[in-house]
Amino acid sequence: MKKAHFYSPICPLLLIFFLTISCKGQNIADKQTRSTNTRDQALIIGDTVSEIADQKLNLVFQDTKENFWFTGGDGGIYKYDGKNLVLFTLKDGLCSLDILGIQEDNFGNLYFDTPKGVSKFDGQKFSTLEIITGDSSKNEWKLGPDDLWFRMGWDQNGPYRYDGKALYQLEFPRTFQEDEFYSKYPNASYNPYGIYKIYKDSKGNIWFGTSSLGLCRYDGNSVSWLYEKQLTDTPEGGSFGIRSIIEDRDGKFWFCNSHYRYAISPDSIVKKGTNSISYKRENGIGYSNEKGETEYPYFMSMEEDNDGDLWMASYDSGVWRKRGEELIHYPIKDGDTDVLLFSIYKDKKGIIWLGSHNAGAYKFNGSDFEKFNPIKQY
Repeated sequence: MKKAHFYSPICPLLLIFFLTISCKGQNIADKQTRSTNTRDQALIIGDTVSEIADQKLNLVFQDTKENFWFTGGDGGIYKYDGKNLVLFTLKDGLCSLDILGIQEDNFGNLYFDTPKGVSKFDGQKFSTLEIITGDSSKNEWKLGPDDLWFRMGWDQNGPYRYDGKALYQLEFPRTFQEDEFYSKYPNASYNPYGIYKIYKDSKGNIWFGTSSLGLCRYDGNSVSWLYEKQLTDTPEGGSFGIRSIIEDRDGKFWFCNSHYRYAISPDSIVKKGTNSISYKRENGIGYSNEKGETEYPYFMSMEEDNDGDLWMASYDSGVWRKRGEELIHYPIKDGDTDVLLFSIYKDKKGIIWLGSHNAGAYKFNGSDFEKFNPIKQY
């Protein structure tokens, strides 16, 4: 007697189920692979290079991941992680190669200030911040603790403020010093409000060094001004502008040169309808020249080290270090050529760096400044 065979519909249904799951799993895996490939491709920007080709490296910056960034020349922006040197240019999304400043926000995004806009780097790509303009934007003077401030050129009527969402184009309120400037230079081809330096002090106030109208301070409530002829104009008759600002550990300020340091009052007074900063001058420190005369160098940039010493970079006469009541001079030369200094910077380890117009970047080795070579690891 033959055994009866019963047909069960469950078996083919299970087969179809497993085949469907298998196909879906394969599709998900394919999508994940494509997504990973797309993400990897987004990371592959910039060109790995063996050396820094530019001798003009105005700026040195170290981010929170301890990568170094060097920029200033026409070649682009260099990133150095201690092993690899990567070059970013316009083809990678930068809006300009003329970099005026580098900043980092609390999320690790980097911002490159240029005359053509602000380029944001999120670790994978560059994008250009959209600017809010118009009459309403000009008066968006606010002061958030995480705001970033930009110049976007040398000839603007005011700074640009970024609150993490929008980039506002601001305008300085008029200062009475403007009338004096135009009475002396009625046909000036440049903007006397042009910003040379932006600095944030220990209280969170934002300072702006202008080309011809002195210093401007914004404390979150009002915009105030400080003008002294000796800060803007050199004894030789040239116009220097406010290129350097620093607050020392005593809470006193140094502007442009070492002739005086300034004790700033928290209060402002009204002078001819414009707020003026109240302050007292204190004697600074100079050096004796060959004629026995005391000179006070003018500085492109200033920095304070971890010991409280002030480091001040002049354009063509090296670096000056204020240690107590002593002013120590470090001539900076590339062979027989004077190095033309633009900026001075302190990294995460407290090491002092220099950016130059004609000889690359330099760092302090404890006794002198040596030219930076990325092939020799930091």
